[in-house]
Amino acid sequence: MAPQASALRAAPAAARRNVAIDIRGVSQTFDLHGSALPVLEDIDLSVAAGEFVALLGPSGCGKSTLLRLVSGLDLPTAGSITADGEIVDRPDPSRILVFQDPTLFPWTTVWRNVATGLDARGVLDHQRGRVDDALKLVGLGGFARAYPHQLSGGMAQRAALARALVNDPALLLLDEPLGKLDSLTRLTLQGELLALWREKQFTALLVTHDVEEAVLLSSRVIVLSERPARIKAEFAVELPYPRHRDNPEVVALRRRILGTLGLET
Repeated sequence: MAPQASALRAAPAAARRNVAIDIRGVSQTFDLHGSALPVLEDIDLSVAAGEFVALLGPSGCGKSTLLRLVSGLDLPTAGSITADGEIVDRPDPSRILVFQDPTLFPWTTVWRNVATGLDARGVLDHQRGRVDDALKLVGLGGFARAYPHQLSGGMAQRAALARALVNDPALLLLDEPLGKLDSLTRLTLQGELLALWREKQFTALLVTHDVEEAVLLSSRVIVLSERPARIKAEFAVELPYPRHRDNPEVVALRRRILGTLGLET
């Protein structure tokens, strides 16, 4: 990926560079075969415009559920979520959710996959150049005509990021987007994701199980409890970028977070 790539050409005037998110008293309960399954309980969290926040917690505690609520794909059982003071009650192109699996359409090209959002909104004809810009931004400029089966795992995830970035999101919601990649590719994409955030200045909310990843990328780490999830702890990461894994402060913070999670350090 090319961190110094020029920014995407101008989006519509109404687009916002980033957005502040406020989550107030949010709870979520699912109906599981007639029984109530509480997943989130009384979550209060504010994310500043342009901030990069990581969410950690046990598997199945509700981290992905919280991202879906913030995206507007689902509605909470109780509480409210606002984006710059506006109630989030439906999906919006300014809030993009990137999943662990790239979920590319296998029957069409990388270019058409990245163009999906613009096409769905009926603006592709006069914003085609934004697709090319997004592909260049993630280092896939030469793969526009390739098909998903011709991409490596890392390249497919880059394509998924390009599909998100072409919409010029104010909020990027990342649901373990690097979780299934090999270690070397994951390390590379961590650096590239950080470079994209610093260049584009969107607000980012990352779900991860990798404590080191959370410390290296985010400005704040939120630790959730077992289900039904509550906020168990919060850690400010007041270290300059780029951060290095062997930095004693990174190592010490990683140990503190692991301790909060009840894991051996």
